[in-house]
Amino acid sequence: MNLTLFDLDGTLIPSDSDHAFGAFMVDIGWANGEQWRERNDEFYAQYQCGRLDLAEYIEFATSVWRSRPLQEAQAARERFMVEVMAPMLQPQARALVRRHADAGDLIAIVTATNEFVTAPIAAAFGVEHLIAVQLQRGADGTYTGGIEGVPSFQAGKIERVQSWLLSLGRQWQDFERITFYSDSVNDLPLLDLVSHPVATNPTPALADIATARAWPILNLFA
Repeated sequence: MNLTLFDLDGTLIPSDSDHAFGAFMVDIGWANGEQWRERNDEFYAQYQCGRLDLAEYIEFATSVWRSRPLQEAQAARERFMVEVMAPMLQPQARALVRRHADAGDLIAIVTATNEFVTAPIAAAFGVEHLIAVQLQRGADGTYTGGIEGVPSFQAGKIERVQSWLLSLGRQWQDFERITFYSDSVNDLPLLDLVSHPVATNPTPALADIATARAWPILNLFA
């Protein structure tokens, strides 16, 4: 069996789901208009250049919905999936995932976006295993704005994938081929680790690195 890992934002979808969910919060009136949108954009720019304080961003990004009743937040997420995400689930990305599934690969989406936003997206791609940022919850089940455990961000993706494999009774060396598709320099630790890194819709910075290292470059949304 081969192992295939996919980043999500910018890789399987031509946008950032976390940033888009924040913009959607503004659109439905849950967030404070342009002031909140500008801060959301600032965090996204920090992520793109590898300088994001993830804990600070998670506290900010979840603040707009975690104080609301969970059912209300889930209903907003369903609207987000229909109105914003569904048009982004393009056939070429679905076909790429399906090709690896048909080959019998063990597949996971490994994303730095939180589990609340990404669980329905992974399900829409038909991917059973999602490794996302886990959100801390209090004794009453409400979200606190903190991160639970190791975040699947930068080098943390390696630790989270390893823990997931161990939960399945597997290790890295069990696989003849390990492929990782990503668009971002934030994922260089995991790209460097796998046997088959694929720069997918890469940012200019990652495209330069991929070219220098003779990694394949895949443009799904060109």
